[in-house]
Amino acid sequence: MTVTYSSKVANATFFSFHRLLLRWRGSIYKLLYREFTVFALLYTVLSVVYRLVLSDSQKRLFEKLSMYCDKYAEQIPVTFVLGFYVTLVVNRWWNQFVNLPWPDRLMFHISSCVQGKDEYGRLLRRTLIRYINLTSLLIFRSVSTAVCKRFPTMDHVVEAGFMTPEERKVFENIRSPHLKYWIPVVWFSNLASKARQEGRIQDSIDLQNLLNEMNQFRTWCATLFGYDWVGIPLVYTQVYVTVVVTLAVYTFFFACLIGRQFLDPAQGYQGHDLDLYIPIFTLLQFFFYAGWLKVAEQLINPFGEDDDDFEANWIIDRNLQVSLLAVDEMHMDLPHMTRDIYWNDSEARPPYTLAAVDSCIPSFLGSTTDMGSKHTYSLTSVVQNMVTLTIFVFLTFISLSVNESRVNPRPDNIVPPSTLVMPHLTMDTLSTLREVSSNPPSPDTPLSAVFPQLVISPPLFTDHKVDSDSIGEVTKPQNGLDHSPTEDVPGLETPR
Repeated sequence: MTVTYSSKVANATFFSFHRLLLRWRGSIYKLLYREFTVFALLYTVLSVVYRLVLSDSQKRLFEKLSMYCDKYAEQIPVTFVLGFYVTLVVNRWWNQFVNLPWPDRLMFHISSCVQGKDEYGRLLRRTLIRYINLTSLLIFRSVSTAVCKRFPTMDHVVEAGFMTPEERKVFENIRSPHLKYWIPVVWFSNLASKARQEGRIQDSIDLQNLLNEMNQFRTWCATLFGYDWVGIPLVYTQVYVTVVVTLAVYTFFFACLIGRQFLDPAQGYQGHDLDLYIPIFTLLQFFFYAGWLKVAEQLINPFGEDDDDFEANWIIDRNLQVSLLAVDEMHMDLPHMTRDIYWNDSEARPPYTLAAVDSCIPSFLGSTTDMGSKHTYSLTSVVQNMVTLTIFVFLTFISLSVNESRVNPRPDNIVPPSTLVMPHLTMDTLSTLREVSSNPPSPDTPLSAVFPQLVISPPLFTDHKVDSDSIGEVTKPQNGLDHSPTEDVPGLETPR
């Protein structure tokens, strides 16, 4: 049976994964303890022989052989060849799991599309779903050793109720040298077409959907049969697995039996200053590499009887029980409709228990949601400061220009432009700049009126008097603001 441990590692606590190391069933210890024991025993025997049996001259020769094996053992690409092979096997194993035949989608269609609560309607639905389960059983018998032991002959299939004696006669009378798992699929198609003709299936679209789901189910069965028929090529398995992977792994550790021995520190060999009896890191290396190889050997055919192989017999039992229940007892068996508890609640929110109160979190609205509330004020302040600084520089420049014009007055025949009313400004007074003309121009409006006119209000308090003869009569504004538009001066060219 498949070993399940998902609930043990649901939370990443300090010892969550460490507790898995203590499990025996389905563990690497159960797969590897025999090989590990043999390796440790052989290493111990060689160590005892080197220390107690060999003479001095023989020890020197063994030491040279040990250093030679240790030097060239690392040149064997164990990690590369083993990683490539395990990746291939794991991908193949997962694809077989994905293509396991499940009749759930078919039983939903049969229960909803095949009408009739009478005896014949019930018989029709149960027969259709039984053909589907018979198809999966025939496939599992051909690929799984556990299912083949349970149903070794067609007599066992008939005895289990997947096939009637009359259907068995028809099945055996069809002469074909190939695997005949497709025969129940043909029976299913013919029976579904007959149900459409009799009006049990009321729409041709329902029949088409039913046959499409049946073809998908047949595809899953054919894929499993294909994986069993065309496995990893035998020549590839023999050459790559036996010669490359297995030979590489076992050759590497055979060399480690000699090359990883602790030599006499008195001889002064480099890297042999410490004399120990247990090669801890060599044993760990054997545990990793040999365990990797054993995992690939277990996953190469998941339809065997290993701890982590697929439970094909359980799948057969589950599919038959669930599918018969769905198409028979649950056909048009609906509970009474009633209003749910959130009938008048526009914001339905299921309650939380005290154990799950930490899961009650607000909805996620996007990573930039909080940026507006956090950075709007600062961004607005920066913009306001920049605008204020620009206005201040502009007004200062105008003030300097006005002072210069008073020092060097213009000739009498040049009238100063009235688009800008420029009273005397002081450096310690901040005037207000505002746009007067903001309405869109009409077609009859002259070009001179298209451009907005800027008015600089005079300061609230000033010590200088405005010369009405040179600038024109200026009415004192209220609150320092001039709300009246200026008049165009004749002869002033409008900028373009």
